Amino acid sequence: MDRRDFIKSMAASTAALHTLTAHGTDSVFTASRLGYVPAATAVVEGHSRLSSFTRNGETWTVYEDLRVRDGVITFVSSGGTARILSKTAEATFAEDGPQHLGLDIKDIGMAGPDLLADKLLAHGDPIEEEVRKAAPPMNSAHREGNNPNYRPTWNTFVGTRECSDTMPVYPSGNTRTYHPVQYFKELTQERANKRYEGLIGGWMPAVRKVLPGDSGSYYEIVVFGDVLAKDRFIVQTWHRTLHIENGKVTKVEFGYSYPAYTRRRQEPKPEEFYLGLLGFAEYWERQIHDLTPITLPDRSWTDMVRYAFVKEQMVRPGGVYPKYGAVDRDYYGPEYDGFQDIFTMALYTNLECGRFDLAHDIFDSYFSDFTDSKGMINMRGPETAQFGLTLFLIARYYQLTGDKSLLLKYRGKIEATATLLAELQDESLKLSPTDPGYGLIHGWSESDSCLMPDPSIWDKPYFSNSAFTVRGWRDIAGIWRKLKFSGAEPFAADWTRRSEQLQAALIKSIDASTRSDMKPVYIGPMPGVKLTFRESIEQEHPSEQGWPHRCYSELLQPDVLPAAQANAVIDCMRAYGATTMGVVANVGRANPNGRAILGFVSYGYAKALLCLNRIEEYILFLYSHRYHDHSRGSWTAAEVSGITGGGALFCIPAQQAIPLLVRWMLVFEDSDNDRLHFGRALPREWVATGNPISITGAPTRWGRVDYRLDSRGLNTLVATITLPSTGELPKELYVSFRVGNGRTLGGVTANGKPGQFGGPYRDAVILVPNGQRKFEVVTRLA
Repeated sequence: MDRRDFIKSMAASTAALHTLTAHGTDSVFTASRLGYVPAATAVVEGHSRLSSFTRNGETWTVYEDLRVRDGVITFVSSGGTARILSKTAEATFAEDGPQHLGLDIKDIGMAGPDLLADKLLAHGDPIEEEVRKAAPPMNSAHREGNNPNYRPTWNTFVGTRECSDTMPVYPSGNTRTYHPVQYFKELTQERANKRYEGLIGGWMPAVRKVLPGDSGSYYEIVVFGDVLAKDRFIVQTWHRTLHIENGKVTKVEFGYSYPAYTRRRQEPKPEEFYLGLLGFAEYWERQIHDLTPITLPDRSWTDMVRYAFVKEQMVRPGGVYPKYGAVDRDYYGPEYDGFQDIFTMALYTNLECGRFDLAHDIFDSYFSDFTDSKGMINMRGPETAQFGLTLFLIARYYQLTGDKSLLLKYRGKIEATATLLAELQDESLKLSPTDPGYGLIHGWSESDSCLMPDPSIWDKPYFSNSAFTVRGWRDIAGIWRKLKFSGAEPFAADWTRRSEQLQAALIKSIDASTRSDMKPVYIGPMPGVKLTFRESIEQEHPSEQGWPHRCYSELLQPDVLPAAQANAVIDCMRAYGATTMGVVANVGRANPNGRAILGFVSYGYAKALLCLNRIEEYILFLYSHRYHDHSRGSWTAAEVSGITGGGALFCIPAQQAIPLLVRWMLVFEDSDNDRLHFGRALPREWVATGNPISITGAPTRWGRVDYRLDSRGLNTLVATITLPSTGELPKELYVSFRVGNGRTLGGVTANGKPGQFGGPYRDAVILVPNGQRKFEVVTRLA
């Protein structure tokens, strides 16, 4: 797009928006929702004036606080509003001192037990800073920088919702069309290896890189996608490169997509760049206007939640079409588009975080384009357990949204999906009752099974296949009964019967397969095996126990095992090589040079930890996933990451784990009991800050709820709960107070009446609503 056209387009695109914000309507596009504040509240004293431009008759002046490395950029309008964009930066390089908590990497890699997790959990809640330092940052360049033949790979990307591709950004700030090094020869790979990285706007996809200069100076590179460009596949990009010394800009270059070429293509003017940046900020605010608001003591966590949804919008062409990765064939090729995990993780996360419109579109798209009338998916390698998860999420969609239109539209495909699983159960019931797989669902666990010379090796009765089928049948049967479709009751009755039959067979088979001769007891991913998963992977080529990490995660997530069995599975994983730093490991042969973290799928394991009240482990999972499965600052999540600072492949399901974990720690529903939990997994160190913690409008099957935790002085905590104003209420509320700093809980009142801590959770107050829809729970600390 010619920059003169850009100026006109920007003015036209904001005209309607200006009208809304000026009149203060109730639209989601009001000024406050777009991040604007009264100009009088924007402090710019001591900031550097960078530029000014006119838009819709208003003059905007741009200031930046260059006195500190992470100073804000402020847009002040002559119309009386202002927009303040924060800047973040995290070190992408390993810190000095011993790595891996002082443990030898060989011992960590070869051990069955998760040595790092054991050390981090030794004193209860893990300490966030200790977890961060427990391993080098993912994609840190200490090894790469010592390799003279090293060619850097991209570590993040930018884009827009509309464009059908993304633009990679490299460590030194290069894209594939614009290289800042052409203007700043000092931007060497050596400097890039010591860079800080972050975002403009806290959570917006404007990449910021800070490289060290000489004598305390530094270079800052900013890259973001042009939100007005209309190219189908090309992401047009804005660029700004600064050299800053003693709080002043000594050199600056602006760029737009490509280097200058004759008078026909010149570098943009400063006012064009800043006009583009202001429109960019408004655009991304609009894209996530419906996200459930969350407040946490450390804003970077809420920024991370928002950024996950931003990343999804950049990856999905048009914001809806499924893509597993970004940029390169792995994983942006069409052979991945129908991958079930893209659908299930996106639907789950968007539903739990209140983005119902996008959840609707994702559901509609997948069942229209990637599910046929037989319930089979348009993808090379179906994963059997994911069919059960799909049924569960369809039920969840209706529970949260109340929208039955898609269930009616795709009723035949949904029933075909459930029938596909019923056929697999019927086949297993034809086996001899002495067969280890009798009565269990056989099928591939992992999509990649289809690529092997003999895929039948993995057509096995993995426990996870049956577990998710139980959950899927159970929940979709309940919805079919509630909706009372014509002819639905026979389906619902059959699914309920099958679910109960399969659950009993699953529990019985796990009991029969439990090796009590091992301490802790060992439970494999499937019945009838003689070797542990590590032994099988080492000795059997190929191993039918390949991908046990997926099997275990999908066995635990549906929450259909008795607590004793589920705890035994987790203890087994922790002891025999299936977790890394508290996150599910990407299990392979034991490796003396490292150990891997599974970034996607593993959220099911975290959910089980929460269900079983293993809160310290849940918090460790949260911290480890953030600091060791995401690149620092630019927050690019990996399908699988190591713990020695190497690179990794991005995939969007891994990016969406943090929003789920943060949402669940605040508001969490029991799977089958009529019970709702508040503050169940808040880290004690967060509560100890005394800063507000809240979530507003969290979707539940009873409706949207609010939760807020405040401190009153040094010795009082107050939890405020607001339930839906109409409709049924949960029978019980569990309100947890996870206090820190050595404090203990004293007396407690609920709406002024004495209460008590009790039940299975020592720090939870159990409330029975009895028609009440708002509670103030107050506890004194000793």
